[in-house]
Amino acid sequence: MSRSLIRWLALCVLLAVCTAASAAGFNKTYERIPSWDGTQLGALVLVPRGHGPGPFPLIVMPASWSLPNLEYVGRAAQLANDGYVVVSYTSRGFWDSAGRIDIAGPPTVEDVSAVIDWALTHTPANPDAIGASGISYGAGVSLLAAARDPRIRAVAALSGWADLEASLYANRTVSRQGVALLVGAGALTGRPGPELAAITARVALGDYDSAVEGFLPQAASRGAVHEVDEINRNGTAVLIANAFNDSLFPPNQSVDFYQRLRGPRQLLLSQGDHATAELPGALGLPNTVYEATTRWFDRHLKGRDPDASEPAVRLATLDGQWLAYADWDAVQADQVTYGLTRPSGLVQATGTLAARDATGWNHRIATGVPTVAEAGPVLIGGLLQGFGVPVVTSMPLVSRLGAAVWAGPVYPNGRILAGAPTLRITVVPDRREVSLFAYLYSVDALGMGQLLTHKPYSLRDAVPGQPRTLDIALEATAAKIPAGRRLVLVVDTLDLRYADATAPGRALTFASPREAPSQLRVPLH
Repeated sequence: MSRSLIRWLALCVLLAVCTAASAAGFNKTYERIPSWDGTQLGALVLVPRGHGPGPFPLIVMPASWSLPNLEYVGRAAQLANDGYVVVSYTSRGFWDSAGRIDIAGPPTVEDVSAVIDWALTHTPANPDAIGASGISYGAGVSLLAAARDPRIRAVAALSGWADLEASLYANRTVSRQGVALLVGAGALTGRPGPELAAITARVALGDYDSAVEGFLPQAASRGAVHEVDEINRNGTAVLIANAFNDSLFPPNQSVDFYQRLRGPRQLLLSQGDHATAELPGALGLPNTVYEATTRWFDRHLKGRDPDASEPAVRLATLDGQWLAYADWDAVQADQVTYGLTRPSGLVQATGTLAARDATGWNHRIATGVPTVAEAGPVLIGGLLQGFGVPVVTSMPLVSRLGAAVWAGPVYPNGRILAGAPTLRITVVPDRREVSLFAYLYSVDALGMGQLLTHKPYSLRDAVPGQPRTLDIALEATAAKIPAGRRLVLVVDTLDLRYADATAPGRALTFASPREAPSQLRVPLH
């Protein structure tokens, strides 16, 4: 990146905060911070003014993938006004920071510690009150840094990942649209390192499976779930926020990580897609997620309201209500089990989500047949859901040639679905590879269904003709199911969001053997 562009970006950063800072209680500067290896990182530094000599709690904020340090300017200004030293910096390889994009590799993670070192030397930061926070890429990097740097006392990871493999290769299925978005954004705004360049080359050829599979050996070291013991040993206080419809880093991998934490922890799952729930808060607008983040840092870095008790788990429904639970086990406690019956009917074959198991049946569909059941486009579908406009599908229009459908009972009084539904189903493929896509809908009397959750699952090593029982955890969700509606489960073999392993013109058989009845378990409250 040219020096003139760097200067232009620095000027934009300073102008962006000039109005807010003119009457605010902080000083702001744009700095070029040398990292551990000399790489220059472009940073916005805010230091409290009028709060005494300090020292002040420090919050380091790595920017998201493809975004500059300007990303957090509104929230950083509010934190500085409240007595925090804030260093918001552009991640290595992007925009005004030098180096190459290494996909949260060791150099990028070490940058967090280097920025802390710089801040402790050049600002009145308190070495005993250090936090890290970010959105997306900044969230994943902050968690990794907390595992490796015990000075980090608290983390707020928003729309990030804890398990990179589970995010990019969920049940051995690549989100084609998600990977394409990440690769394209990286190429446009940064300088890809060797790993990203290799992924980009394969994506350009349309080979998404190889693009992700080639990176999997490195992915294990790029997820905090593999370093949770270190985070627990450090006693780091961790707040995790994600969106139910996050199309890049789905919520279940965050829930799994949350469950492994042993120190102070909090989990917020809201409506929306990747980063859409908290980006307004990053800009300084009123925001539930960032208000919780501020309270988190106040509690664990300032000791403010140390005895305050907030629910450990909070889930937002489509109508904006926040549900509170003591822990994730409480979310999953009320499970209703439905047995899947054999789909029947001459035109629109439909099975039942029954109160009892039904075994000894089989039902065949054709693979590679498009249906109107879809997860929706990356970012757009989830973003609309965040505004209360869910993905809607007509159940009568779902082709039974290419999908199996099961409908549940009508709820006379309405229910609340909160948590992660699980599907156990036996399939008999006629080839080694096939992808399945399971969708759960809330359906009205006219057959119009609102998508609640979904999950892909790809068989890569099946034995043709041999039954295979699958356990599929659909992504967590929270939704009110009004009186008069019912749940409908759809399973097909194509989805435009994903790179599938499905061959057209073949067959897939569903079954429910006596030893493993096909079931749907739903956390209904």
